[in-house]
Amino acid sequence: MQQLPSFQVLTELLPPVVLELGQRFVDSGFELSLVGGPVRDLFLGRVSPDLDFTTSASPDQTLAVVAGWADATWEVGRDFGTIALRKAEHTIEVTTYRADAYDPSSRKPIVAFGDKLEDDLYRRDFTMNAMALRLPSLELVDPYNGAKDLSEGEVRTPGAPSMSFSDDPLRMMRAARFASQLGITVAPDVRSAMTEMAERISIISAERVRDELVKLINGIDPRAGIDLLVDSGLADLVLPEVSALRLEVDEHHRHKDVYEHSLTVLEQAMKLESAADGPVPGPDFVLRFAALMHDIGKPATRKFEPNGAVSFRHHDVVGSKQVKARMRALRFDNDTIKAVARLVELHMRFYGYGDAGWSDSAVRRYVHDAGDLLQRLHRLTRSDVTTRNRKKADRLSFAYDDLEARIAEISEKEEMAAVRPDLNGQQIMEILGIKPGPVVGRAYNFLLERRLDQGPTDPEEAISALHQWWDEQPESSPEQ
Repeated sequence: MQQLPSFQVLTELLPPVVLELGQRFVDSGFELSLVGGPVRDLFLGRVSPDLDFTTSASPDQTLAVVAGWADATWEVGRDFGTIALRKAEHTIEVTTYRADAYDPSSRKPIVAFGDKLEDDLYRRDFTMNAMALRLPSLELVDPYNGAKDLSEGEVRTPGAPSMSFSDDPLRMMRAARFASQLGITVAPDVRSAMTEMAERISIISAERVRDELVKLINGIDPRAGIDLLVDSGLADLVLPEVSALRLEVDEHHRHKDVYEHSLTVLEQAMKLESAADGPVPGPDFVLRFAALMHDIGKPATRKFEPNGAVSFRHHDVVGSKQVKARMRALRFDNDTIKAVARLVELHMRFYGYGDAGWSDSAVRRYVHDAGDLLQRLHRLTRSDVTTRNRKKADRLSFAYDDLEARIAEISEKEEMAAVRPDLNGQQIMEILGIKPGPVVGRAYNFLLERRLDQGPTDPEEAISALHQWWDEQPESSPEQ
Protein backbone atom coordinates (compact mmCIF):
# COMPACT_ATOMS: atom_id res chain seq x y z
CA MET A 1 0.00 0.00 0.00
CA GLN A 2 1.15 3.51 -0.71
CA GLN A 3 1.70 6.26 1.83
CA LEU A 4 -0.49 9.34 1.87
CA PRO A 5 0.82 11.75 -0.79
CA SER A 6 2.51 14.97 0.30
CA PHE A 7 0.60 18.20 0.84
CA GLN A 8 1.79 19.48 -2.53
CA VAL A 9 0.72 16.33 -4.34
CA LEU A 10 -2.64 16.30 -2.54
CA THR A 11 -3.37 19.85 -3.64
CA GLU A 12 -2.73 18.72 -7.20
CA LEU A 13 -4.72 15.49 -6.92
CA LEU A 14 -7.83 16.77 -5.16
CA PRO A 15 -10.36 18.91 -7.01
CA PRO A 16 -10.01 22.61 -6.11
CA VAL A 17 -13.53 22.59 -4.64
CA VAL A 18 -12.24 20.49 -1.71
CA LEU A 19 -9.90 23.20 -0.43
CA GLU A 20 -12.33 25.97 -1.37
CA LEU A 21 -15.09 24.41 0.69
CA GLY A 22 -12.74 23.77 3.60
CA GLN A 23 -11.68 27.40 3.66
CA ARG A 24 -15.30 28.60 3.64
CA PHE A 25 -16.13 26.48 6.70
CA VAL A 26 -13.00 27.55 8.60
CA ASP A 27 -13.68 31.20 7.78
CA SER A 28 -17.17 30.72 9.23
CA GLY A 29 -15.79 29.21 12.44
CA PHE A 30 -16.50 25.54 11.73
CA GLU A 31 -14.45 22.39 11.14
CA LEU A 32 -14.65 20.47 7.87
CA SER A 33 -12.88 17.25 6.89
CA LEU A 34 -12.80 15.02 3.85
CA VAL A 35 -13.68 11.60 5.23
CA GLY A 36 -14.09 7.90 4.50
CA GLY A 37 -13.66 6.38 1.06
CA PRO A 38 -12.03 9.41 -0.60
CA VAL A 39 -9.26 9.39 2.03
CA ARG A 40 -8.81 5.62 1.81
CA ASP A 41 -8.52 5.87 -1.97
CA LEU A 42 -5.71 8.41 -1.68
CA PHE A 43 -3.67 5.74 0.11
CA LEU A 44 -4.50 3.38 -2.75
CA GLY A 45 -3.12 5.86 -5.27
CA ARG A 46 -6.41 6.94 -6.76
CA VAL A 47 -8.84 9.83 -6.45
CA SER A 48 -12.41 8.87 -5.60
CA PRO A 49 -15.23 10.40 -7.65
CA ASP A 50 -17.21 10.69 -4.40
CA LEU A 51 -16.62 13.68 -2.15
CA ASP A 52 -17.87 13.05 1.39
CA PHE A 53 -17.30 15.57 4.17
CA THR A 54 -18.02 15.75 7.86
CA THR A 55 -18.36 18.98 9.83
CA SER A 56 -18.97 20.50 13.23
CA ALA A 57 -21.66 22.70 11.63
CA SER A 58 -25.33 21.85 11.91
CA PRO A 59 -27.35 21.34 8.72
CA ASP A 60 -28.70 24.91 8.96
CA GLN A 61 -25.20 26.26 9.46
CA THR A 62 -23.93 24.22 6.51
CA LEU A 63 -26.62 25.70 4.28
CA ALA A 64 -25.57 29.17 5.41
CA VAL A 65 -21.88 28.49 4.67
CA VAL A 66 -22.49 27.25 1.11
CA ALA A 67 -25.12 29.86 0.25
CA GLY A 68 -23.98 31.79 -2.82
CA TRP A 69 -21.19 29.27 -3.49
CA ALA A 70 -23.04 26.03 -4.27
CA ASP A 71 -24.91 25.82 -7.56
CA ALA A 72 -27.69 23.80 -5.91
CA THR A 73 -28.48 22.14 -2.58
CA TRP A 74 -30.70 19.27 -1.44
CA GLU A 75 -32.00 18.56 2.05
CA VAL A 76 -33.28 15.01 1.57
CA GLY A 77 -30.84 13.66 4.19
CA ARG A 78 -31.31 16.55 6.59
CA ASP A 79 -32.79 14.37 9.36
CA PHE A 80 -29.52 12.41 9.32
CA GLY A 81 -27.46 15.59 9.27
CA THR A 82 -26.60 15.46 5.58
CA ILE A 83 -26.80 18.33 3.13
CA ALA A 84 -26.04 17.53 -0.51
CA LEU A 85 -24.87 20.15 -2.94
CA ARG A 86 -23.55 20.59 -6.43
CA LYS A 87 -20.62 22.75 -7.41
CA ALA A 88 -19.80 22.72 -11.12
CA GLU A 89 -19.51 19.01 -12.06
CA HIS A 90 -19.06 17.85 -8.44
CA THR A 91 -21.78 16.36 -6.24
CA ILE A 92 -20.86 16.79 -2.58
CA GLU A 93 -22.33 15.55 0.71
CA VAL A 94 -21.62 17.33 3.98
CA THR A 95 -22.75 15.58 7.17
CA THR A 96 -22.74 16.92 10.71
CA TYR A 97 -20.58 14.98 13.19
CA ARG A 98 -22.55 11.95 14.27
CA ALA A 99 -22.52 9.56 17.19
CA ASP A 100 -25.12 7.10 15.98
CA ALA A 101 -26.63 4.25 17.89
CA TYR A 102 -28.83 1.50 16.45
CA ASP A 103 -31.84 -0.30 17.83
CA PRO A 104 -30.88 -4.01 17.57
CA SER A 105 -34.36 -4.85 16.25
CA SER A 106 -34.41 -2.06 13.66
CA ARG A 107 -32.67 -1.29 10.39
CA LYS A 108 -32.59 2.44 11.07
CA PRO A 109 -30.06 4.34 13.19
CA ILE A 110 -30.96 6.53 16.12
CA VAL A 111 -29.41 9.80 15.05
CA ALA A 112 -27.38 11.68 17.62
CA PHE A 113 -25.19 14.56 16.50
CA GLY A 114 -21.70 14.79 17.95
CA ASP A 115 -19.17 17.56 18.48
CA LYS A 116 -15.84 15.78 17.85
CA LEU A 117 -14.34 14.46 14.65
CA GLU A 118 -12.82 11.46 16.47
CA ASP A 119 -16.22 10.39 17.78
CA ASP A 120 -17.65 10.62 14.28
CA LEU A 121 -14.86 8.42 12.94
CA TYR A 122 -15.42 5.83 15.68
CA ARG A 123 -18.93 5.10 14.41
CA ARG A 124 -17.71 4.24 10.91
CA ASP A 125 -17.62 0.71 9.57
CA PHE A 126 -13.91 -0.06 9.23
CA THR A 127 -10.66 1.58 10.28
CA MET A 128 -9.60 2.16 6.68
CA ASN A 129 -12.79 4.22 6.27
CA ALA A 130 -12.32 5.97 9.63
CA MET A 131 -9.63 8.36 8.40
CA ALA A 132 -10.11 12.04 7.64
CA LEU A 133 -8.23 14.98 6.15
CA ARG A 134 -8.83 18.23 8.01
CA LEU A 135 -9.42 21.09 5.60
CA PRO A 136 -7.91 23.18 4.30
CA SER A 137 -4.71 22.10 6.15
CA LEU A 138 -4.90 18.49 4.79
CA GLU A 139 -3.85 17.14 8.19
CA LEU A 140 -4.45 13.39 8.42
CA VAL A 141 -6.64 12.31 11.35
CA ASP A 142 -6.30 8.54 11.89
CA PRO A 143 -7.13 7.68 15.53
CA TYR A 144 -7.87 4.01 14.84
CA ASN A 145 -4.81 3.10 12.71
CA GLY A 146 -6.68 2.81 9.46
CA ALA A 147 -3.55 3.55 7.42
CA LYS A 148 -1.68 0.74 9.15
CA ASP A 149 -4.51 -1.75 8.63
CA LEU A 150 -4.81 -0.75 4.99
CA SER A 151 -1.05 -1.11 4.54
CA GLU A 152 -1.17 -4.58 6.10
CA GLY A 153 -4.18 -5.51 3.98
CA GLU A 154 -6.62 -6.22 6.81
CA VAL A 155 -10.22 -5.23 7.39
CA ARG A 156 -10.68 -4.14 11.02
CA THR A 157 -13.33 -2.16 12.88
CA PRO A 158 -12.66 0.97 14.99
CA GLY A 159 -14.31 -0.64 18.03
CA ALA A 160 -15.42 -4.17 18.80
CA PRO A 161 -16.64 -5.89 15.60
CA SER A 162 -19.74 -7.16 17.39
CA MET A 163 -20.72 -3.60 18.27
CA SER A 164 -20.12 -2.41 14.72
CA PHE A 165 -22.17 -5.22 13.17
CA SER A 166 -24.91 -4.84 15.75
CA ASP A 167 -25.16 -1.18 14.77
CA ASP A 168 -25.47 -2.00 11.07
CA PRO A 169 -25.45 -5.69 10.02
CA LEU A 170 -24.87 -4.72 6.38
CA ARG A 171 -21.28 -4.03 7.42
CA MET A 172 -20.75 -7.79 7.41
CA MET A 173 -21.55 -7.81 3.69
CA ARG A 174 -19.26 -4.81 3.24
CA ALA A 175 -16.38 -6.69 4.85
CA ALA A 176 -16.75 -9.43 2.24
CA ARG A 177 -17.12 -6.80 -0.48
CA PHE A 178 -13.87 -5.06 0.52
CA ALA A 179 -12.08 -8.41 0.56
CA SER A 180 -13.15 -8.77 -3.07
CA GLN A 181 -12.66 -5.18 -4.20
CA LEU A 182 -9.30 -4.52 -2.58
CA GLY A 183 -7.83 -8.01 -2.49
CA ILE A 184 -7.30 -7.87 1.28
CA THR A 185 -8.08 -10.20 4.19
CA VAL A 186 -10.50 -9.86 7.10
CA ALA A 187 -9.06 -9.78 10.61
CA PRO A 188 -9.80 -12.93 12.68
CA ASP A 189 -11.98 -11.07 15.22
CA VAL A 190 -14.01 -9.53 12.39
CA ARG A 191 -14.47 -12.94 10.77
CA SER A 192 -15.56 -14.45 14.11
CA ALA A 193 -18.10 -11.70 14.69
CA MET A 194 -19.51 -12.20 11.19
CA THR A 195 -20.00 -15.89 11.93
CA GLU A 196 -21.61 -15.29 15.31
CA MET A 197 -23.91 -12.54 14.05
CA ALA A 198 -24.73 -13.74 10.53
CA GLU A 199 -28.45 -14.01 11.26
CA ARG A 200 -28.57 -10.24 11.87
CA ILE A 201 -28.35 -9.73 8.10
CA SER A 202 -32.01 -10.79 7.90
CA ILE A 203 -33.16 -7.36 9.12
CA ILE A 204 -31.44 -5.60 6.20
CA SER A 205 -33.46 -4.76 3.11
CA ALA A 206 -32.97 -6.95 0.03
CA GLU A 207 -32.01 -3.90 -2.01
CA ARG A 208 -29.06 -3.03 0.25
CA VAL A 209 -27.86 -6.64 0.28
CA ARG A 210 -28.15 -6.77 -3.52
CA ASP A 211 -26.05 -3.63 -3.99
CA GLU A 212 -23.25 -5.02 -1.82
CA LEU A 213 -23.40 -8.36 -3.65
CA VAL A 214 -23.04 -6.68 -7.05
CA LYS A 215 -19.97 -4.77 -5.86
CA LEU A 216 -18.51 -7.98 -4.43
CA ILE A 217 -19.05 -9.97 -7.64
CA ASN A 218 -17.53 -7.14 -9.69
CA GLY A 219 -14.42 -6.92 -7.49
CA ILE A 220 -10.89 -8.01 -8.39
CA ASP A 221 -11.09 -11.14 -6.21
CA PRO A 222 -14.73 -12.23 -5.84
CA ARG A 223 -13.63 -15.68 -4.68
CA ALA A 224 -12.32 -14.13 -1.44
CA GLY A 225 -15.63 -12.37 -0.82
CA ILE A 226 -17.77 -15.40 -1.66
CA ASP A 227 -15.64 -17.68 0.51
CA LEU A 228 -16.13 -15.27 3.40
CA LEU A 229 -19.91 -15.19 2.90
CA VAL A 230 -20.06 -19.00 2.82
CA ASP A 231 -17.64 -19.63 5.70
CA SER A 232 -19.38 -17.11 7.96
CA GLY A 233 -22.87 -18.42 7.23
CA LEU A 234 -24.01 -15.18 5.62
CA ALA A 235 -24.46 -16.98 2.29
CA ASP A 236 -26.96 -19.32 3.97
CA LEU A 237 -29.20 -16.27 4.27
CA VAL A 238 -28.42 -14.25 1.14
CA LEU A 239 -27.21 -16.90 -1.36
CA PRO A 240 -28.13 -20.31 0.07
CA GLU A 241 -27.88 -21.95 -3.35
CA VAL A 242 -24.14 -21.23 -3.39
CA SER A 243 -23.59 -22.67 0.09
CA ALA A 244 -25.42 -25.82 -0.98
CA LEU A 245 -22.88 -26.44 -3.75
CA ARG A 246 -20.28 -27.45 -1.18
CA LEU A 247 -22.19 -30.64 -0.54
CA GLU A 248 -22.19 -31.80 -4.15
CA VAL A 249 -19.53 -33.81 -5.98
CA ASP A 250 -19.50 -33.18 -9.71
CA GLU A 251 -20.20 -36.01 -12.11
CA HIS A 252 -16.63 -36.17 -13.39
CA HIS A 253 -15.08 -36.52 -9.90
CA ARG A 254 -12.39 -34.08 -11.01
CA HIS A 255 -13.10 -31.38 -8.44
CA LYS A 256 -13.28 -31.24 -4.67
CA ASP A 257 -16.91 -30.19 -5.03
CA VAL A 258 -19.20 -28.21 -7.29
CA TYR A 259 -18.62 -25.13 -5.13
CA GLU A 260 -14.91 -25.06 -5.98
CA HIS A 261 -15.70 -25.77 -9.62
CA SER A 262 -18.14 -22.83 -9.72
CA LEU A 263 -15.56 -20.44 -8.27
CA THR A 264 -13.03 -21.61 -10.83
CA VAL A 265 -15.54 -21.02 -13.62
CA LEU A 266 -16.13 -17.52 -12.25
CA GLU A 267 -12.42 -16.76 -12.24
CA GLN A 268 -11.98 -18.13 -15.77
CA ALA A 269 -14.94 -16.10 -17.01
CA MET A 270 -13.37 -12.94 -15.56
CA LYS A 271 -10.23 -13.59 -17.62
CA LEU A 272 -12.34 -13.72 -20.79
CA GLU A 273 -13.97 -10.32 -20.22
CA SER A 274 -13.03 -7.86 -22.92
CA ALA A 275 -11.64 -4.35 -22.80
CA ALA A 276 -14.03 -1.41 -22.66
CA ASP A 277 -14.44 -1.36 -26.44
CA GLY A 278 -14.94 -5.14 -26.72
CA PRO A 279 -18.08 -7.30 -26.77
CA VAL A 280 -18.16 -8.03 -23.01
CA PRO A 281 -16.44 -5.18 -21.14
CA GLY A 282 -15.34 -6.12 -17.64
CA PRO A 283 -16.37 -6.24 -14.94
CA ASP A 284 -19.56 -7.78 -16.32
CA PHE A 285 -21.95 -8.73 -13.52
CA VAL A 286 -24.26 -10.79 -15.74
CA LEU A 287 -21.44 -13.04 -16.97
CA ARG A 288 -19.81 -13.34 -13.55
CA PHE A 289 -23.01 -14.09 -11.65
CA ALA A 290 -24.10 -16.64 -14.27
CA ALA A 291 -20.70 -18.30 -13.89
CA LEU A 292 -21.10 -18.49 -10.12
CA MET A 293 -24.68 -19.74 -10.28
CA HIS A 294 -24.59 -21.95 -13.38
CA ASP A 295 -24.59 -25.24 -11.43
CA ILE A 296 -26.94 -24.36 -8.55
CA GLY A 297 -29.48 -26.83 -9.96
CA LYS A 298 -27.21 -29.78 -9.18
CA PRO A 299 -28.21 -30.36 -5.53
CA ALA A 300 -31.86 -30.76 -6.54
CA THR A 301 -31.10 -33.03 -9.50
CA ARG A 302 -28.36 -35.26 -8.08
CA LYS A 303 -28.92 -38.94 -8.82
CA PHE A 304 -26.73 -41.95 -8.05
CA GLU A 305 -26.59 -44.22 -11.08
CA PRO A 306 -26.38 -48.06 -10.85
CA ASN A 307 -22.76 -47.98 -11.99
CA GLY A 308 -21.82 -45.69 -9.08
CA ALA A 309 -21.62 -42.49 -11.10
CA VAL A 310 -23.45 -39.33 -10.09
CA SER A 311 -25.63 -37.49 -12.60
CA PHE A 312 -27.35 -34.11 -12.56
CA ARG A 313 -29.80 -34.32 -15.45
CA HIS A 314 -31.62 -31.11 -16.35
CA HIS A 315 -29.73 -29.14 -13.70
CA ASP A 316 -29.47 -26.33 -16.25
CA VAL A 317 -33.26 -25.92 -16.44
CA VAL A 318 -33.74 -26.32 -12.69
CA GLY A 319 -30.88 -23.92 -11.98
CA SER A 320 -32.37 -21.30 -14.30
CA LYS A 321 -35.60 -21.35 -12.30
CA GLN A 322 -33.69 -21.18 -9.02
CA VAL A 323 -31.58 -18.22 -10.06
CA LYS A 324 -34.69 -16.34 -11.14
CA ALA A 325 -36.26 -16.89 -7.74
CA ARG A 326 -33.12 -15.84 -5.87
CA MET A 327 -32.60 -12.69 -7.95
CA ARG A 328 -36.25 -11.71 -7.56
CA ALA A 329 -35.88 -12.08 -3.80
CA LEU A 330 -32.87 -9.76 -3.98
CA ARG A 331 -34.89 -7.24 -6.00
CA PHE A 332 -32.83 -7.33 -9.18
CA ASP A 333 -34.34 -5.68 -12.25
CA ASN A 334 -36.13 -7.92 -14.74
CA ASP A 335 -33.59 -7.51 -17.56
CA THR A 336 -30.70 -8.65 -15.37
CA ILE A 337 -32.73 -11.58 -14.02
CA LYS A 338 -33.68 -12.73 -17.52
CA ALA A 339 -30.10 -12.45 -18.78
CA VAL A 340 -28.51 -14.45 -15.95
CA ALA A 341 -31.26 -17.09 -15.97
CA ARG A 342 -30.98 -17.52 -19.73
CA LEU A 343 -27.23 -18.07 -19.53
CA VAL A 344 -27.70 -20.65 -16.79
CA GLU A 345 -30.32 -22.41 -18.91
CA LEU A 346 -28.10 -22.46 -22.01
CA HIS A 347 -24.74 -23.29 -20.45
CA MET A 348 -24.99 -27.03 -21.27
CA ARG A 349 -26.30 -26.57 -24.82
CA PHE A 350 -22.88 -26.85 -26.44
CA TYR A 351 -21.88 -30.22 -24.94
CA GLY A 352 -22.05 -33.02 -27.47
CA TYR A 353 -21.18 -30.74 -30.38
CA GLY A 354 -17.66 -32.12 -30.60
CA ASP A 355 -18.88 -35.71 -30.90
CA ALA A 356 -21.82 -35.41 -33.27
CA GLY A 357 -21.43 -31.99 -34.85
CA TRP A 358 -24.39 -29.76 -35.58
CA SER A 359 -26.38 -29.04 -38.70
CA ASP A 360 -26.63 -25.47 -39.91
CA SER A 361 -30.12 -25.48 -38.42
CA ALA A 362 -28.75 -26.36 -34.96
CA VAL A 363 -26.14 -23.61 -35.23
CA ARG A 364 -28.83 -21.07 -36.15
CA ARG A 365 -30.92 -22.15 -33.17
CA TYR A 366 -27.95 -21.80 -30.83
CA VAL A 367 -27.39 -18.22 -32.01
CA HIS A 368 -31.10 -17.42 -32.00
CA ASP A 369 -31.67 -18.79 -28.51
CA ALA A 370 -28.69 -16.88 -27.13
CA GLY A 371 -29.72 -13.63 -28.81
CA ASP A 372 -27.75 -10.67 -27.51
CA LEU A 373 -26.21 -12.93 -24.84
CA LEU A 374 -24.18 -14.89 -27.43
CA GLN A 375 -20.82 -13.32 -26.57
CA ARG A 376 -21.42 -13.96 -22.88
CA LEU A 377 -22.51 -17.52 -23.62
CA HIS A 378 -19.29 -18.10 -25.57
CA ARG A 379 -17.30 -17.06 -22.52
CA LEU A 380 -19.41 -18.94 -19.99
CA THR A 381 -19.23 -22.17 -21.98
CA ARG A 382 -15.45 -21.94 -22.41
CA SER A 383 -15.04 -21.11 -18.71
CA ASP A 384 -17.05 -24.18 -17.69
CA VAL A 385 -14.17 -26.44 -18.73
CA THR A 386 -12.17 -26.97 -15.54
CA THR A 387 -11.01 -30.55 -16.08
CA ARG A 388 -7.38 -31.35 -15.35
CA ASN A 389 -7.41 -33.80 -18.24
CA ARG A 390 -5.50 -31.77 -20.82
CA LYS A 391 -6.59 -33.96 -23.72
CA LYS A 392 -10.26 -33.53 -22.86
CA ALA A 393 -9.87 -29.79 -22.24
CA ASP A 394 -8.18 -29.33 -25.62
CA ARG A 395 -10.86 -31.38 -27.37
CA LEU A 396 -13.63 -29.19 -25.91
CA SER A 397 -11.71 -26.02 -26.71
CA PHE A 398 -11.13 -27.07 -30.32
CA ALA A 399 -14.79 -28.04 -30.64
CA TYR A 400 -15.90 -24.63 -29.47
CA ASP A 401 -13.41 -22.99 -31.82
CA ASP A 402 -15.09 -24.94 -34.58
CA LEU A 403 -18.56 -23.87 -33.45
CA GLU A 404 -17.57 -20.21 -33.44
CA ALA A 405 -16.08 -20.64 -36.90
CA ARG A 406 -19.35 -22.22 -38.07
CA ILE A 407 -21.30 -19.29 -36.65
CA ALA A 408 -19.02 -16.83 -38.45
CA GLU A 409 -19.28 -18.78 -41.71
CA ILE A 410 -23.07 -18.92 -41.68
CA SER A 411 -23.27 -15.30 -40.57
CA GLU A 412 -21.38 -14.26 -43.70
CA LYS A 413 -24.16 -15.77 -45.80
CA GLU A 414 -27.17 -14.67 -43.76
CA GLU A 415 -28.16 -12.40 -40.90
CA MET A 416 -28.13 -14.49 -37.73
CA ALA A 417 -27.90 -11.81 -35.04
CA ALA A 418 -31.67 -11.33 -35.07
CA VAL A 419 -33.30 -14.11 -37.07
CA ARG A 420 -36.77 -13.24 -38.32
CA PRO A 421 -39.22 -15.19 -40.49
CA ASP A 422 -39.26 -14.40 -44.20
CA LEU A 423 -42.71 -12.80 -43.73
CA ASN A 424 -43.81 -10.44 -40.96
CA GLY A 425 -47.09 -10.40 -39.06
CA GLN A 426 -48.75 -7.84 -41.34
CA GLN A 427 -47.87 -9.84 -44.44
CA ILE A 428 -49.20 -13.03 -42.81
CA MET A 429 -52.59 -11.39 -42.11
CA GLU A 430 -52.82 -9.99 -45.66
CA ILE A 431 -51.89 -13.31 -47.32
CA LEU A 432 -54.27 -15.38 -45.19
CA GLY A 433 -57.00 -12.75 -44.92
CA ILE A 434 -57.17 -12.96 -41.14
CA LYS A 435 -57.35 -10.47 -38.30
CA PRO A 436 -54.87 -10.04 -35.43
CA GLY A 437 -55.02 -12.88 -32.94
CA PRO A 438 -53.29 -16.03 -31.66
CA VAL A 439 -53.38 -17.71 -35.06
CA VAL A 440 -51.09 -15.01 -36.44
CA GLY A 441 -48.59 -15.88 -33.73
CA ARG A 442 -48.79 -19.57 -34.63
CA ALA A 443 -48.20 -18.79 -38.28
CA TYR A 444 -45.29 -16.54 -37.36
CA ASN A 445 -43.74 -19.29 -35.22
CA PHE A 446 -44.15 -21.79 -38.07
CA LEU A 447 -42.26 -19.47 -40.41
CA LEU A 448 -39.63 -18.81 -37.76
CA GLU A 449 -39.01 -22.54 -37.28
CA ARG A 450 -38.79 -22.91 -41.06
CA ARG A 451 -36.31 -20.05 -41.24
CA LEU A 452 -34.13 -21.62 -38.53
CA ASP A 453 -34.22 -25.01 -40.28
CA GLN A 454 -33.65 -23.87 -43.85
CA GLY A 455 -32.09 -20.44 -43.66
CA PRO A 456 -33.47 -17.47 -45.63
CA THR A 457 -35.67 -18.17 -48.67
CA ASP A 458 -37.33 -15.90 -51.21
CA PRO A 459 -40.82 -14.51 -50.44
CA GLU A 460 -42.56 -16.75 -53.00
CA GLU A 461 -41.31 -19.92 -51.27
CA ALA A 462 -42.32 -18.54 -47.88
CA ILE A 463 -45.81 -17.66 -49.15
CA SER A 464 -46.24 -21.13 -50.63
CA ALA A 465 -45.14 -22.75 -47.36
CA LEU A 466 -47.52 -20.50 -45.42
CA HIS A 467 -50.46 -21.50 -47.63
CA GLN A 468 -49.59 -25.18 -47.19
CA TRP A 469 -49.45 -24.73 -43.41
CA TRP A 470 -52.79 -22.89 -43.49
CA ASP A 471 -54.46 -25.66 -45.47
CA GLU A 472 -53.41 -28.13 -42.80
CA GLN A 473 -55.02 -26.17 -39.95
CA PRO A 474 -58.33 -27.46 -38.50
CA GLU A 475 -61.32 -25.83 -40.25
CA SER A 476 -63.12 -25.55 -36.90
CA SER A 477 -60.70 -22.84 -35.68
CA PRO A 478 -62.88 -19.84 -34.74
CA GLU A 479 -60.27 -17.50 -36.19
CA GLN A 480 -60.59 -18.95 -39.67
